[in-house]
Amino acid sequence: MYQTEYKRAGSLDEAAQLVAASGGEGKYVSGGMTLIPTMKQRLASPSLLVDLRHVEGHKGIAVSGQTVTIKGGTTHAEIAASEELKGVAPGFAGLAQLIGDPAVRHMGTIGGSVANFDPAADYPAALLAMEATILTDKREVAASDFFLGLFETALDENEIVTGVRFEAPESSAYEKFRNPASRYAMCGVFVAKRGEGKVGVGVTGAGASGAFRWAEAESALSGRFDVSALDGLAVDEGEMISDLHGSSAYRANLVKVVAKRAAKKAGASGGPEVSGPKTPGGDAP
Repeated sequence: MYQTEYKRAGSLDEAAQLVAASGGEGKYVSGGMTLIPTMKQRLASPSLLVDLRHVEGHKGIAVSGQTVTIKGGTTHAEIAASEELKGVAPGFAGLAQLIGDPAVRHMGTIGGSVANFDPAADYPAALLAMEATILTDKREVAASDFFLGLFETALDENEIVTGVRFEAPESSAYEKFRNPASRYAMCGVFVAKRGEGKVGVGVTGAGASGAFRWAEAESALSGRFDVSALDGLAVDEGEMISDLHGSSAYRANLVKVVAKRAAKKAGASGGPEVSGPKTPGGDAP
């Protein structure tokens, strides 16, 4: 690591002022689950870290009918444990429970995860599938317009993610194929069955440009909410990540396997227990 200054903000306005005064060299930090490792690898070198964890009113979950609003400072553990959220969107609460380990879940926040857009982050898959809205201190942005590429979002300089909002789907589920060493998602798929028979399918961990919606799967499942509706589909391996953990062809197949598991978990009918590939090391997921 290198020398950096740390300041604790008491409000979002104060946080924005501190970062603005840094001349573009400051960064917001909440849980630090993405930023701190990035700094350790010297991929980021902010001269100032402004802590948002103690900003009053920056955390909490509100459910009004089917509308869910989660503030940016809310931790993964708080999302996973929320009985109110489980009542309308258990699939989203279940996703939060699968993030990292207890230490990560109690430190990491949804705002930090969304703002950094790590390629293995879990939330983007769900937010895309549910056509969620990203809330900032300046505006509201549709999830489809917010996530632009690996570690790249529509956030302007000094803009802060203050929360997310979405309409709870009729049913939903998240399935994740973990790297056996890091436990990060080599592929995670969130399936959301929404009103009027529409189905959203968001994928994370596998795409070379970050999380994406699998349009062909959405169309197939919207026409027939059955696991077998995905049988004839294929993902373009040219758009998948290829690294020492798995080739692009491996990940392309993985997307389909994990999507079937998520669809079945979300209530899709048909088909026996979904089988699929083992991890590169040979262990079953």
